[in-house]
Amino acid sequence: MPWNQSNNDKDPWERNKGQNPPDLDAVLNKLTSSLSNMFGSKKVSNGGGGGKKGMSVVTLLVFVLLVWSATGFYIVSENERAVILRFGEYQRTAMPGPGWHLPRPVETHETINFTGIRSVEKRTTMLTKDENIVELAFSVQYRINSAENYLFNVENPDIPGDRTCRFGSRSTICGVLDSAIRDVVGKNDMDYILREGRTEISNKTETLMQDVLNSYQAGIQVITVNLQDSQPPDAVQDAFQDATKAREDMERYKNEAQAYANEVVPKARGEAARMIQDALAYKERVIANAEGDADRFIKLLKEYKRAPEVTKKRLYMDALESVLSNSSKLMIDIKSGNNLMLLPLDKIINPEKTKESIDNSTEVEEPMENNTNKREGR
Repeated sequence: MPWNQSNNDKDPWERNKGQNPPDLDAVLNKLTSSLSNMFGSKKVSNGGGGGKKGMSVVTLLVFVLLVWSATGFYIVSENERAVILRFGEYQRTAMPGPGWHLPRPVETHETINFTGIRSVEKRTTMLTKDENIVELAFSVQYRINSAENYLFNVENPDIPGDRTCRFGSRSTICGVLDSAIRDVVGKNDMDYILREGRTEISNKTETLMQDVLNSYQAGIQVITVNLQDSQPPDAVQDAFQDATKAREDMERYKNEAQAYANEVVPKARGEAARMIQDALAYKERVIANAEGDADRFIKLLKEYKRAPEVTKKRLYMDALESVLSNSSKLMIDIKSGNNLMLLPLDKIINPEKTKESIDNSTEVEEPMENNTNKREGR
């Protein structure tokens, strides 16, 4: 049943039906009176109307003061930093979270994306050390490491828009990048830049950029510098491709020659080492034979001094034995008649056996002293 049809004397707000709602002016006057007592103000006694008017002004002023104070509140997100300024002068850097500073325009704050990675790209044409022209495309990634330095130490530290460094850009990051590229490229040859020097060019450009930004105290930290593309100008592309092909052929021929050298040189070195070892062995053998012969002659000299005639006869017989042992003919000395020649039929029929016996007789030779002792019965 609707509340106006009930027999209850109170409305839904628990008020008596005969009771009027409170006056808004009374509520405001009560609030103003409380604030006035708080700040030590006195009521104006010149009539009731003047008092109400004064109380309304104070209320309005208090309300404006509260609204003005609320302009000093701010909230900084996790990846941001807030730079607090007092009449444009740097005061402090606020960390993530809620905060409050003096209301505007006494103090203001500027929020900077502190942890985000930013990037710029640049395509340019440079003159190399060997006076050639090369087209380069660079990509730079960086972030802010000091919010106050980023805002106040340099003018136009960053670039808005498409993040591309164009000709005539007044951005600090673009100017530093262009200067670093010209310095590094101008100190290297074209072939080095286009081929094996790409990584080195990127690293040197990154180091030089960071040094310049640190000297400016720009509050920017360079993360990476990538040389995305490097090529000669379009007008000389055909000639450059021919030169590249010739260079590749040269490298192929050099590799083939190196492979052949790797195959031949070890063999030659092995052959040389073998010849050296053979020569050393021959040297040792000759020295040993010479020492043996010298020792044999010394012993023979001793025997000759002891018995000259016997030694002469022994030497003569040894020489005859050495000469005649290799002959297939036998000579017999007969005093009563002519020399008789005998033909050994067994050696003629079996020449291999004869050769084998001759080889055996030449391999082993007893010392002359032993042969002499056998002949003389000693």
